[in-house]
Amino acid sequence: MKDVINFLKVRRSVTAKSMASGYVNDDDLNSILSCGIRVPDHGALTPWLLTVIRDEARYRIGNEILAPEFKSSNPKASKEEIDYERNRFMRASVVIGVLSKPVSHPKIPLWEMELSSGAVCENLLIAAQSLGYAAQWLTEWYSYNKTMIREIGGDPKTDKIAGFIYIGNKEKLPIERRRPVREKVIKFLNK
Repeated sequence: MKDVINFLKVRRSVTAKSMASGYVNDDDLNSILSCGIRVPDHGALTPWLLTVIRDEARYRIGNEILAPEFKSSNPKASKEEIDYERNRFMRASVVIGVLSKPVSHPKIPLWEMELSSGAVCENLLIAAQSLGYAAQWLTEWYSYNKTMIREIGGDPKTDKIAGFIYIGNKEKLPIERRRPVREKVIKFLNK
């Protein structure tokens, strides 16, 4: 168990910008997905849905959603900016869209369901990184786009994208970033 603690103490995301698209082993992907859905879930409501985007779907979504939706919201965007958005999902081998899909329940609040969706994202991220893959949890403009919400299986009236987990290969080791000062973010109550 100390290996888990040691891993978590040094865990670092590789940015999607610096990932290399390559091969994610199917057994590894299935393990990542199994870990992803093993999260705290008050009432066992499974208030989330995972959509795995890979292979040709990365191209299709870039051409059919990312580029046109970005251009629609940014009519003065340059060709380079539109192409950047078109190719977003091509940086990773696999992108997993995580939808928060709340269900009606008389006792379990929406907030707990949304937290459970965040836990799915974190578990996917940690599982992928623990297997040696480059991984990053992103929420950018397309996480709030109604067309994208529908594409990955959601209803924009009720569902939200908790994040996209990019999984790829490392071109280089990530550099450490600034971390919180423990004394500023941890409080102990002893009495």
